[in-house]
Amino acid sequence: MRTLGRLHLITDTRSGRDTLAVVAAALRAGFDVVQVRPEDHVTDREAYDLTVRILAMCRELDRICLVNDRLHIALAAGADGGHVGADDLPVAAARRILGPHAILGATARNPETARQAVADGASYLGVGPAFATTTKAGLPDAIGPAGVGAVAAAVPVPIVAIGGVTAQNARQLYSAGAHAVAVVGAVSGAADPYTAAKEFLA
Repeated sequence: MRTLGRLHLITDTRSGRDTLAVVAAALRAGFDVVQVRPEDHVTDREAYDLTVRILAMCRELDRICLVNDRLHIALAAGADGGHVGADDLPVAAARRILGPHAILGATARNPETARQAVADGASYLGVGPAFATTTKAGLPDAIGPAGVGAVAAAVPVPIVAIGGVTAQNARQLYSAGAHAVAVVGAVSGAADPYTAAKEFLA
């Protein structure tokens, strides 16, 4: 299984921006992982085509490409793995689908769910929302760096903090025990995605 990078970009097709241009900017700036997150209205064919194009960009730079929720798209495109949220397939079922060697992320908010997800086969955990965010509707209250740290202390797998992450607050999350941060709006919604992505490298 490949080593998980420390800066993850999650695609945001709702931003109105050219998704491929944003991904290219983030990869050029030094982001290690791209998670393709198709919105519900996006067809499987559209999600597949987008994943194939992003995967090619990642392969060129030896970066990791994951697919959120739609594991059949991850398999069909040949991505490095996938991520399942709380309302997606159970982690154990997702592991059976992806096989033993793929990267499989799962969402967790507390040590109990985190330990169960790891027992069921998660190779990393997406933990949050770390801070308040408007990128995704219906999210629970932010857990803050302390909440991220509590999960990190409970499990042996990498923790990826997500939710309201900016270049200014990312350091708090790394200090709390996060292995990586996942970024959506701070790059996709920026006037200059490359410059915004580069700020995280600092």
